Amino acid sequence: MPGDARMIPRLLIAATRKSSGKTTLTLGLASAFAARGIAVRPFKKGPDFIDPAWLSRAAGATCHNLDFHIMGRAAILENFPRHGAGGDLALIEGNHGYFDGQDLEGGDCGAALAELLQTPVLLVVDCKGASRGIAPLICGHLDFPGGGWIRGIVLNNVASPRHEERLRVALERYVPVPILGAIPRTRAMEIDERHLGLQPVAEGEAPLARIRVIRDTIAAHVDLDGILDLARSAPPWPHPLNPGATPRAHDGPVVRVAMALDQATHFYYPENLEALRAVGVELVPFSMLEDAALPEGIDGLYLGGGFPEVFMEDLAAKRPLLDEIRRRAEAGMPIFAECGGLMMLAESITWGERRAEMIGALPIEVTVEKRPVGYGYMRIEGTGELPWPGAGVSLPCHEFHHSRVTRVGEGVGYLFGVTRGFGVDGRRDGLHYRNILACYAHLHTQGAPGWAEFLADFWRAKK
Repeated sequence: MPGDARMIPRLLIAATRKSSGKTTLTLGLASAFAARGIAVRPFKKGPDFIDPAWLSRAAGATCHNLDFHIMGRAAILENFPRHGAGGDLALIEGNHGYFDGQDLEGGDCGAALAELLQTPVLLVVDCKGASRGIAPLICGHLDFPGGGWIRGIVLNNVASPRHEERLRVALERYVPVPILGAIPRTRAMEIDERHLGLQPVAEGEAPLARIRVIRDTIAAHVDLDGILDLARSAPPWPHPLNPGATPRAHDGPVVRVAMALDQATHFYYPENLEALRAVGVELVPFSMLEDAALPEGIDGLYLGGGFPEVFMEDLAAKRPLLDEIRRRAEAGMPIFAECGGLMMLAESITWGERRAEMIGALPIEVTVEKRPVGYGYMRIEGTGELPWPGAGVSLPCHEFHHSRVTRVGEGVGYLFGVTRGFGVDGRRDGLHYRNILACYAHLHTQGAPGWAEFLADFWRAKK
């Protein structure tokens, strides 16, 4: 029942491999169930920001990440019931293939998450160019360790009614799991991609129209009632309910921090923002693309990740705002920036034949490459440059950037050594220049204890 954290109807949407239709199906299900008045609580396995933004729009509720690396098992067990309770249905979108992960033993794959959360799995199978041959593929998944949680199948990329019939006949003979849908091959549901994945949902209202098309197509071709029954078949929550650690109560004044939030800059973990607010940070949203000036009465600035390279000319045209940020930085305003925020603080961004002047508060230049420079899970350790995280203290995180710092000027220090990943130069990450901290690493507060408290003190020190 809604409100009972031990009885959460839940379902993991998985696939045999990447790019099989997990995101499309999860979006359609979230929107279709929400349209029925079902309170959907969306989750995304993995560290990314773009899919969760789409899922939040589709479900009408904030999507939360579940990731073994950046958060850890204990945080998953804390976050899932905390954010899932109170809803009628928790929908979890998997990542990659159901059995894919970094751990050879499978400890971080979709099957491991299904086991940890004791959740039934709906397996999406891309049927393009296949018929009877998908039967041994599915049977292999069922027989592999962790495959027992697969309780339903959705066929995707079905070419025609005749193709669907051939698939169904084969599966009904060989596969002991029900088919709960067959989705036709159509471009109407495709979401445009760019160099960092799907087009971000923040860019205009067009994504809402696309979500409605996806919802209507999915609703017409899957058994919504059967899928809801499958989610409701999940057993009672098997773990102790742990509210998690309470952030340190802030003992100083509330600090007002401007937070860039627009089409160019919108990659923030909900738990990170929650943790900052808990330690006395008042986050004041503003737009780097629309606003003429920073919000009044702020003590610091937070520039998250995003796609500044896509909007580099639009950003460069906001010269009064960029110059104000540079002047405020020179006057001592503390600034924390992640990935795209680091790029905006640079003197310039170059992307192919395009070049645009940026804020210029950091004495660096940035170039965007055709291929990823840093991609995937990352691990950093403190250099002792600042009190947190401490010299040699290791932190899990992730990075995903096509940009490279091509020039670093005088006076720039480094906060982190990189033990896995690329960061700024393959060995270091976290630029420290005067009152500016900027890194490529995306940290999650639950994998980086003390992160929120450190930033609150950093911003408050100049108040």
